[in-house]
Amino acid sequence: MSVQYFEGVGRRKESTARVRVMSGSGRFTVNEKELPAYFTRLGDIETILAPLKAAGQDVKTYDITVHVNGGGVNGQTDSVQLGLARALVKMNDQWGPIMRKGGFMTRDPRVKERKKPGLKRARKAPTYTKR
Repeated sequence: MSVQYFEGVGRRKESTARVRVMSGSGRFTVNEKELPAYFTRLGDIETILAPLKAAGQDVKTYDITVHVNGGGVNGQTDSVQLGLARALVKMNDQWGPIMRKGGFMTRDPRVKERKKPGLKRARKAPTYTKR
């Protein structure tokens, strides 16, 4: 017996999240840990659950499993949010405009700029000395 689920992939910076949403009892696991145990920063859980709130859905009606890797906490938070929004749109097409209006369907394209030769970082030049 296989469980029907809807999957969405979210990316941000160096982070990738694979989010699976299925009907259930409200379990939200991230890399086999509970959501509050994995994302401990203040406001991260609200950011992740924002697409569900925008769709007018309750977390307790779904089981959500997330596999996220790469990047830092901020990138992982945003990638999980995008993956959840994409999974919800696959579940119900009518939530598409709601997700787009809330800004959940757009991937943030900003990534770290590469370091250029002769510079300390991407744009920071060594201190100029006249002599």
